[in-house]
Amino acid sequence: MSTTDYNRAGNAVAPVNEERQVKKEGQASGLPLTALQEGTSQKATEGESMRSPTPMSRPAGLVVACAVAVCITAAIVHVCMVFLSVAPPNIVSQRYEGQINTWVYPYFEQNWRLFAPDPEGARRQILARTATTSRDGDRQVSGWVDLSAIDADAVRHNPFPSHISQNMLRRAWSSYLDSHGTSDRSNSERAEILRKYLLNIATQRLAAHSHRAFDVVQLHVITTPIASPALRGADKRAVRSPSDSRYLPWWQVTSHDN
Repeated sequence: MSTTDYNRAGNAVAPVNEERQVKKEGQASGLPLTALQEGTSQKATEGESMRSPTPMSRPAGLVVACAVAVCITAAIVHVCMVFLSVAPPNIVSQRYEGQINTWVYPYFEQNWRLFAPDPEGARRQILARTATTSRDGDRQVSGWVDLSAIDADAVRHNPFPSHISQNMLRRAWSSYLDSHGTSDRSNSERAEILRKYLLNIATQRLAAHSHRAFDVVQLHVITTPIASPALRGADKRAVRSPSDSRYLPWWQVTSHDN
């Protein structure tokens, strides 16, 4: 066992055995004795720093703990809401139907079409236009903008088309049609949410392609049935179905000025 020696000034010096070991390493490597001693002390310092990491401060620990708790709570609430929305009707889902629909629709809607696909039986062309009412009461109406054509251009010849261009507008209209039918009145809270969802999509698309302010929006939907494969080889004039044209009412929006 080595002992620590002290010089006349009272400072500790390296143990005898350690000095001998350093001298041997210096003779074998050809390096000066001071360089080996500095390297040895540096390694000891690095080892001590690795063995004793800097502890996290108390405020930082509280922030991290609160963030983890919020994430876990949000995940549990989301799973419960989605589960209640797809579960059979029960006392909890019926009592909190409004809160569940607000949380789930339209962004987290669940369905079983992955296992039972329902191909589209018609082509839908969705057009939109805007209008602005001046202080004198005159209404300036813009031309029709084909929103479906904009999405089709973004998908065509694109090997990796986005989900937004493929399904957002189409699914918004399908959900609106399912909740409203032939009437444009929202008879439930869910129907009103889906109406606002469709309106917000149209407003965002028009705001991106318009250079003028507008405060109302109108949609025009043209539905053309798709002929069955068995009839595609027959005379097109005999199987052509009439298109259905539907004008939605003017919907008030927040004024946009690009």
